[in-house]
Amino acid sequence: MSKRDDLIAIYAADLREKCGVTADMDLLTKVTIGLGPAIYNPDSSVVSGTQQSEIDTIRANFLVRKLGLKDGPELKAGIDKVLDSYGRSNRNKHRAVVYYLLTRHFGRESVYA
Repeated sequence: MSKRDDLIAIYAADLREKCGVTADMDLLTKVTIGLGPAIYNPDSSVVSGTQQSEIDTIRANFLVRKLGLKDGPELKAGIDKVLDSYGRSNRNKHRAVVYYLLTRHFGRESVYA
């Protein structure tokens, strides 16, 4: 298995164990590939749910730019819901898992079709 495959298995386990979600492995793989080399960097591979700058980046770069959503209060509510389901106290929130959950939350799986 490649390093990426190993990471995808970790992400699927996080979804199952921490979020109670059975992953759509095809979508999870596409979201992970979409993150490119960021998944291999210890700093960029995780999300800090307590830093406003991180939340702003997720909103602007992922939700608006990548998923094509209109900016508004529902984006922050979606981010909050995903971070709550992943566990705010969980220090290792993998970016791929957060982006997967956001994609599913907003029903934008077609972006990765």
